[in-house]
This record gives sequence, C-alpha cells and structure tokens, in this order.
Amino acid sequence: MKKFLAIILTLLMVLSFAACAQGETGKVEEETAKVAALPKAEVDSESMFGVDKNITIKNVDEYLGREDTVYRDMRLLYDPADYAAIGGDADLSFSIKGFKVVPYPFIGTLQVLPVDGAYTGECLYTVEWNDDGTVKSATPNYKESELALKELFPQDKNILLTCGGGGYAGMTRTLLIFLGWDESKLYNIGGSWEYEGKNKFEIAVYPEDANDATFLATWRADYAFIEFEKLHPVEAE
Repeated sequence: MKKFLAIILTLLMVLSFAACAQGETGKVEEETAKVAALPKAEVDSESMFGVDKNITIKNVDEYLGREDTVYRDMRLLYDPADYAAIGGDADLSFSIKGFKVVPYPFIGTLQVLPVDGAYTGECLYTVEWNDDGTVKSATPNYKESELALKELFPQDKNILLTCGGGGYAGMTRTLLIFLGWDESKLYNIGGSWEYEGKNKFEIAVYPEDANDATFLATWRADYAFIEFEKLHPVEAE
C-alpha cells in the first residue's frame, strides 16, 4: 500500500512540474507576443528625407525600450548650420529618453543643406553623394572608422534614427545601407523638432535669474564623443 501511495505521489509531482513548465512556457509566449516584431522599414515615397511609413516621430513612444532595437539622435550638441532660418533649432535643446546622441556630421560628409554654415570638420568617412541623394562612394578616413560605425550602429539590431528635421537621419540611413547594413532594420523616424510624446527630456535650462538666457546641460545627454585627434588616419595611396 505504501509503495502504491509513493507511486501515486510521484506521478502527481511529475504532472505538477509539467503543468508548471507549460505555464512558464505560456508566459514566455505571452511576453513574446507583447513584444511583437517591428514592422519592416518602409520609406514613405512622399517624404523629402526618406522618413519611414510605419514608425515616425509621431508614434515612436510605442516602440521605445526594446532590447532588439537601438535609438540614435543624429544631431550635434551645437550645430553651426543656421537652422533657425528654417524654423529649427541648431542646439540640442532636448532629446528623447533612450536615444544616444551620435552626430551625423561626425560620421560622414554632409549633403548640400538648405541652410548656411554647415559643419565641415573631421568625420569618419568621406562621402561622395549623387544628385539623387544616393551614395557614390564612402572612404574611411581613419583605421578605426569601421569599428566605430559597427559599435555605434550594431548590425544585429533594429536602428531608429532621428535628428532635427529628418535630414541627418536620412543621410545616416543611406550611408549605412551603402556600407552593407540591412535596410529593413533601419528606420528614419523623422525630425524630433515635431516630437510631442511623453519621453522628451530637456537639455536646455532656463534659469530664473539669467535674464532669459539659456544654457545647455550637456551632461544630461548620452553623447557619443569622438576624439579625432586620437584616431589613426588612413594613409593616402
């Protein structure tokens, strides 16, 4: 009798463990369902800068905080270009939580901009642009250029790109595709100047006793600083 009861208890324990395992599997499946795959990157044909059709600055809050995704704000802290002339902001006065600031002007040569005073300093790649906005060639200026690019824009992740008006993000996407990145994982979500979501954080500070003057609390930004003087230039052949 005791042996029979022991067998029954053993069977009950096995069934209990199986049920728990199935329950845990169900929970994992449920959590996976909650974090559904991003829609494939699809450029809006009517967008001047190639902004994505599905994920934009208007709905980006729905896609923040994902482990399969990295977030990049392509603006300079202080941009010499006169964006105020077109209603923009040359300074990085705010960003979006989760976005790392990786200025496109430090990555590659700029296209012609509709404003004066564009950045012309050091960058990782010298880029020749075709008239239609595609890349003709991209030449690394430093031995570390490719390493930096792959670490800043991991190829195994979805990458959401923003900037002020959408231009720098568009240039970044186009350059990365030319250099071998999967275009289905690259999203130009457009200009953050139009962001009205709940994850905005201010970098510009307005002191009460500063007579309306402002300053930038740059330490608040997750900023990718590139010290070009410490890199090794590629020797011209």
